[in-house]
Amino acid sequence: MKNTALTDTHIALGAKMVPFAGYNMPVSYEGVNAEHETVRKGVGVFDVSHMGEFLILGPNALELVQKVTSNDASKLKVGKAQYSYLSNETGGIVDDLIVYRIKDDTYLLVVNASNIEKDWTHISKYNSDINAEMRDISENYALLAIQGPKAVEAMQSLTSVDLSEIKFYNFEVADFAGIEHVIISATGYTGSGGFEIYCKNDEVQQIWDKVFEAGADYGIKPIGLAARDTLRLEMGFCLYGNDIDDTTSPFEAGLGWVTKFTKDFVNSKALAEEKERGLARKLIGFELDGKGIPRQGYDIVDDKGNGIGTVTSGTMSPSLGKGIGLGYVPLEHAKTDHRIHIKIRKKTVPATVVKPPFYKG
Repeated sequence: MKNTALTDTHIALGAKMVPFAGYNMPVSYEGVNAEHETVRKGVGVFDVSHMGEFLILGPNALELVQKVTSNDASKLKVGKAQYSYLSNETGGIVDDLIVYRIKDDTYLLVVNASNIEKDWTHISKYNSDINAEMRDISENYALLAIQGPKAVEAMQSLTSVDLSEIKFYNFEVADFAGIEHVIISATGYTGSGGFEIYCKNDEVQQIWDKVFEAGADYGIKPIGLAARDTLRLEMGFCLYGNDIDDTTSPFEAGLGWVTKFTKDFVNSKALAEEKERGLARKLIGFELDGKGIPRQGYDIVDDKGNGIGTVTSGTMSPSLGKGIGLGYVPLEHAKTDHRIHIKIRKKTVPATVVKPPFYKG
C-alpha cells in the first residue's frame, strides 16, 4: 500500500482511510453529505496525489501524443489542456486522461491511478517507432484539487497570477503558496469550479498548510474521495472502471466529442466505421422516481421486467435528495424522459432517463 506525501496529515485530521488504486487514501472526514455541500457552496481541498503523471518530450512528442490519444493535440497551445482518452485496438478505452501542453515540445499526460502501469505500457508500445522521450513522474509529484465557487477568491492571496483570468481547461506555471513553478490548472472533477495544483512531493505540505490558512475565512475544509464520487456523478462525468473500460465503446459512452478523425490514431479506422454504422446502446443518466439508492451492478429492466442493462454508477445525490445513476441501455430505452426500472434488492423502482448533468447549480 502506497502513501501520498500527505497521508500523515489526513490521519491527524481524523480522516477515514481506505485502500484505493494501491494507495492509502482519505475517503471522508466529517461525512460525504457535509463535504459535498462544502464544495458545491464554498471551497474544499482534495488530495488526489495518487493520479499518474507522464511527461512526453522532444521533437517527436506531439507525434506520439497524437498517435495514442483520441483528441487533436495539435490544437493545444502552451498553457492549454484537453480531455481525451487512450483507445485500444479492439474498440475499447485504455484510460481517459487530460493532456497539457507545458512547452512547445513538452506534454504532460495525467492518467488514472489504477491505470498508471497499463497506460505506460500501452503508450510505450507505440513509441517504439516514434522515439519520443517519456518520463513517468507519478511517484515524485503531488496533486491537490481546490474546488468550489469560492476557490478563486480564497486562493488569490497565494499567487501573483490573477486566478479569475485562468479560463476553464487553461493553466499557468507560476508561484503558489511560496513555491515557484507550480502548475495552477483551471480543471477539476466536481462541476463547481476551482483549480488543480501540481507540485513536487516535498512542496505539497507547505502548499496544503498555506491553502488552509488562506481559506480559513471562507470555510475551507478537506474533502475525501466519497464526496469526489458524488460530485462527479451529479455532473454525469465518467469514472474509469465503472462507466468506461477496455470493453466500452467511446461513442456509446458519449465521448464522440473528444474523438477527432482529423488525424490517424490507435484504432481510429475501426472507430470511424463504428460511428458510421451507428450505436446499439448508449450510456444514459437516470433519476429514481421512488425511494432507493441505485448501486453499480444493479439490473436495469423495462416495464415488463426484462433485463435491458446494468447500473455502472449510482448514488443518493446530496444536492437533489434522490437516487441518480448511469448505465448502458439499448437505444430504444435511451431517450430523455423514457421510463425504466432499477432492481434494488427485491424491489423494482421506477426511474426516468435524464440528460446529465443532474446538478444544474
